Amino acid sequence: MKEKLKIIPLGGLNEIGKNMTVIEYGNDIVVIDCGVAFPDDDMLGVDLVIPDTTYLKRNLNKLRGYVITHGHEDHIGAIPYVLRECNAPIYATRLTCGIIETKLSEHKMPQKVKMNRVRAGDTIKLGCFKIEFIHTNHSIADSVALAITTPLGTILHTGDFKIDLTPVSGEMIDLVRIGELGKKGLLALMSDSTNVERPGYTPSEKIVGKSLEKFIMESDQRIIIATFASNVSRLQQILDIAAKAGRKVAVCGRSMEKISKVSMELGYLKDSGKVMIDISEIKRYARSQLIIVSTGSQGETMSALYRMAYGSHKQVEVNSGDRILIAASAIPGNEKSINNMVNELYKQGAEVIYDRSAAIHVSGHACQEDLKLMLGLCKPKYFIPVHGEYRMLVQHARLAQEMGVNPKNVLITEIGRPVEIGENSARLGNSVPAGRLLVDGLGIGDVGTAVLRDRKHLSEDGLLVIVVTVDATTGVVIAGPDIVSRGFVYVKEAEALMEELRTISQMALDRCSVENLRDWNSLKSAIKGDVSDYLFKKTKRSPMVLPIIMEI
Repeated sequence: MKEKLKIIPLGGLNEIGKNMTVIEYGNDIVVIDCGVAFPDDDMLGVDLVIPDTTYLKRNLNKLRGYVITHGHEDHIGAIPYVLRECNAPIYATRLTCGIIETKLSEHKMPQKVKMNRVRAGDTIKLGCFKIEFIHTNHSIADSVALAITTPLGTILHTGDFKIDLTPVSGEMIDLVRIGELGKKGLLALMSDSTNVERPGYTPSEKIVGKSLEKFIMESDQRIIIATFASNVSRLQQILDIAAKAGRKVAVCGRSMEKISKVSMELGYLKDSGKVMIDISEIKRYARSQLIIVSTGSQGETMSALYRMAYGSHKQVEVNSGDRILIAASAIPGNEKSINNMVNELYKQGAEVIYDRSAAIHVSGHACQEDLKLMLGLCKPKYFIPVHGEYRMLVQHARLAQEMGVNPKNVLITEIGRPVEIGENSARLGNSVPAGRLLVDGLGIGDVGTAVLRDRKHLSEDGLLVIVVTVDATTGVVIAGPDIVSRGFVYVKEAEALMEELRTISQMALDRCSVENLRDWNSLKSAIKGDVSDYLFKKTKRSPMVLPIIMEI
């Protein structure tokens, strides 16, 4: 009897980002993608969120390699963190490898990871798995789907995809090969659910080129275009339009500079009109001769456009007469910061074009009709929606049922819960260790729920520190209680309240002395309890109270 094939999501379900999936059969594991998510509003101070790879650590002897679908952060961003403890060869296309190598260099670990470049159409063997890379369209070049042949049949993982019949560069998605796999019989389809709520078809990237050309050609202003750094096709269109318009193009923003450099070196970006200049050279040209392509389409606080809006960018100062095109749609949750940034740009006198009707952005993900086409070509026995929040997974499951997939064979799972496929059945298995690790500076996983709770408390209510100095032998108070307030009240403006708090603290110490409580934990608890109760009655506020007892 054959073993069960396990598909274990470690990220990318019930969330956007952090995509990572384990495929396991017998003594072999391959991992699809290794991405990050960006922190929620309540994750104060956190830089990145990465998958919990405890399951991989426990099964390192089975790990054969990582296969990567494309070079976006939500698919490759966790690689430098995860590979420190779960190292294995990486298999990816040329542009994806180039971006990963740049990332590994930044983390000072380029020699520690074995990179293997593949092309669409190639097939590799990892343990008992045979993996074929299939060309797809997305908002970054060199994206692939993965056909993974296992002892029980073939799984197709679409990666992020759209069906672009007129791509800016390269060919349209290889629907012929996908159809051939479907005709042979697919065991399972794992398909991108990001845009499942949008009806119709996803428009071609070439539509954006026509709109950008119109806005650039009709203008004699300086043009600033904010877009996703990884959208090499869009940057290529901007270079081509600039050559026609007799303008120079400067890219601005760390990630934009990094990806455009890698893309140029590998031949994915071509400056045939010799229009690209360094951002430091822009003062040599008239404003009407310039196009600046910038990061910051999501209102990120450290991005180039955000710094321009708030007047803190070293090289670019927004002035009256600048035309700014925000060629991206808002990722849910970013609307407020984008609106604030746009308001600031207007205050600088700029003209800002960011409306969807301007057609200066199209999605890189398949809409409903594209998803139906994928289902129709694949005709899978089992369907597993991936890459989306729960409502998206449910809607994608409904689409699959409309397309003829047996409802019993549609499996919606969650992070850490395996889909176990046998010879004649599939079911959800018992959960494995999974979840999220928070990256804060150099620390990975050391910020947990308790730390976040404290940070939230501090951010909402402030801090009150009560310092008492006592004699180490007699326990007599030598100095204090002294009170320091941060984020609660300004001490000089609340002297009466501070005096009352000193009295409350002193009374708590006296009570402990009478009760013969000499251990510092008891003293701290007494002070904290009495002060917190008094403050809430007096102010209806609950700052964090931190007693500090020093011995002399």
